Amino acid sequence: MSTTIPLSGTKSGVISVKKITEPYGAGSATVASIGISLAGNADEPEWKVHIPLENLDEVIKALKELQ
Repeated sequence: MSTTIPLSGTKSGVISVKKITEPYGAGSATVASIGISLAGNADEPEWKVHIPLENLDEVIKALKELQ
């Protein structure tokens, strides 16, 4: 699964959200990967964070509280 969202306040920037299985090698836990690319390249973001799926509900809750 992969989603690309236009990055507000930029001309071509994007936010990419992907599910990555075994990101650190065999046996590593699946993560949600959130990337930011000011250049618009969702496949090679300049910044990214990997969130273990086990923490996803808590992170979503914290983000919603920011609204």
